[in-house]
Amino acid sequence: MLSNKTIICPENLLKIAKDKGPVKAVIVNAVKAVAIESAKQAVEANLIIPVFVGDKSIIEKLSKDLRWDISKYEIIHEPVENNTAPIAAKLASEDKVKIIVKGHIHTDVLMKAVLKRDLNLIGKKRLSHVWHMTLEKNDKPFIITDGALNVLPKLETKMHILKNSVDFANRIGISKPKVSILSATEEVLESVPSSMEAKELTKRAKDEGINADVFGPMAFDNSVSTKAADIKGIKNAVAGKTDILLVPNVETGNGLVKMMIFFMGACAAGVVIGGKVPVVITSRADDTQARLASMAAAVVAL
Repeated sequence: MLSNKTIICPENLLKIAKDKGPVKAVIVNAVKAVAIESAKQAVEANLIIPVFVGDKSIIEKLSKDLRWDISKYEIIHEPVENNTAPIAAKLASEDKVKIIVKGHIHTDVLMKAVLKRDLNLIGKKRLSHVWHMTLEKNDKPFIITDGALNVLPKLETKMHILKNSVDFANRIGISKPKVSILSATEEVLESVPSSMEAKELTKRAKDEGINADVFGPMAFDNSVSTKAADIKGIKNAVAGKTDILLVPNVETGNGLVKMMIFFMGACAAGVVIGGKVPVVITSRADDTQARLASMAAAVVAL
């Protein structure tokens, strides 16, 4: 049942990123081969100029194993994992790097460092996470948000998530994205709180003049399938044509993304946006192509 398909970084995303790169990126606790290998691929793709933070001897050994000469790149020696995140956040705060990339470190440790108020890495906007999903190298992207950062966002937070995702869609060439506010039903029901929030979010988006077609509540089938929408008699600008799927909670988004990865062989490029610098928080199970795509998404998000 699991997909044997090779995950491929999408060419369109790479092209947009290459036009903006290379930019300085700090690789946080880069003490595992996959972190070094994906950084190498990103350098070869002209996306980043890496700054490595972690145990210097391990980083040098891993790069040597890959036959990659990193002598011209900065390595900040810090053998203690939890100390690498504050170093990376400080580099970003001082404008010494433009992107933060998670290496072998827990996400909560990294994000705790990024969220420190005195570093000014966050402004008035709420941070949120977007997944840029593709199945083939020339595939049209499907954006899922927020499946990694905001666990059970309230209405105000969802407005930030919406605005951040629309901005990201603009940056990948979607000038007026179609946004589906996901629920379990297309009807507004008191027994389904996400449907009521979806209705309010749709109204708020219109009132605030967000440059996107936003509609909810929408069930998943009506969001992605014109056939399903036609059968149910659902007619709106989003039905069956969704660019951005705004999910009600982190479990829904995370589950959808992981199913696409493991059952369909999708490439999931994930990045935290809305702050001073994009933050790549890859999963330890992500392969190098997904990590490369995530770094490309981060460059695009600048």
